[in-house]
Amino acid sequence: MHFVTGGAFNGKSKWVTEYYKLKETPHLWISGYRNESVEIDFHPQLFVILEGIEIFLKGLAAQHEINIAREKWQMLLTEWSKWENEAQGRQIILIGTDMNKGIVPIRAEDRKWRDFTGWAYQDTARLSERTDVIWYGISRRIK
Repeated sequence: MHFVTGGAFNGKSKWVTEYYKLKETPHLWISGYRNESVEIDFHPQLFVILEGIEIFLKGLAAQHEINIAREKWQMLLTEWSKWENEAQGRQIILIGTDMNKGIVPIRAEDRKWRDFTGWAYQDTARLSERTDVIWYGISRRIK
C-alpha cells in the first residue's frame, strides 16, 4: 500500500499519475470526490487508486462514533492489504488531503471528521509500505 497526502490542490493526483505511469498502465481510479464506493471488487486491476479518502472518512465519521469508525477503517485497510498480497504486482495507492493544519473547525461534526481523519491517516501511514507528502507538486518520501 502507498499512502500519498498533502495539501488541497497541491498536485497529489498528478504526481501519482506520473510516478506510476498510469497513462500507460491499466488501473482502476476510484474517487471520493465523485461519491464512488471504496467497497468494490478490485480483482481485474493491478493498480487501484483511491483518491479523496478524506471524503470516505467523512462518511464513516458521520455514521459512527469515532472508535467504531476507526475500527471500520482499519478493517478496510486490512482487506486492501490482503488483496495486494494475494498476487504479485498488485498495488493500492491511497490519496488523501491533509486537513489537520490550520484553523480548528467551529462545528462539532467538522471537528470530529478532522480528528478522525488524523487518526485514520496515522493508521494508513503505519500500514503502508510507503508514504509520500506532496506540497506544490514536489514529493517528499517520509516512509
